[in-house]
Amino acid sequence: QVRLAESGGGSVQPGRSLRLSCAVPDYILSGYCMAWFRQAPGKAREAVAAIDLRGSQLYSDSVKDRFTISKDFPESVHYLQMNNLKFEDTAMYYCAAGQYCSRDYWELVRIYDYWGQGTQVTVSS
Repeated sequence: QVRLAESGGGSVQPGRSLRLSCAVPDYILSGYCMAWFRQAPGKAREAVAAIDLRGSQLYSDSVKDRFTISKDFPESVHYLQMNNLKFEDTAMYYCAAGQYCSRDYWELVRIYDYWGQGTQVTVSS
């Protein structure tokens, strides 16, 4: 069974930074599209960022220029660096892996095969 394990969430003030990590089996990290989603209470799960097999990065408009997605192959970890956090970034963040993603449909929840349990990010003053 594939296990994705997120960490790095916490409570921060607006304008601060956090880095989320997702421990991933190495064959998943090298062979799958990796993504981050988030879900706030009462809202649908939404895509935040993805990185495909070629290393191309995709971002939602709400986080573009503030968040950076990356992979660390030696450590077999997938990251989401979040800078200049805003109140509206408060949510549970999930790591996901899917065999196929593209610029046209990377934001669809249903294309991802594996999910982590989530890590909470709270932005408050």
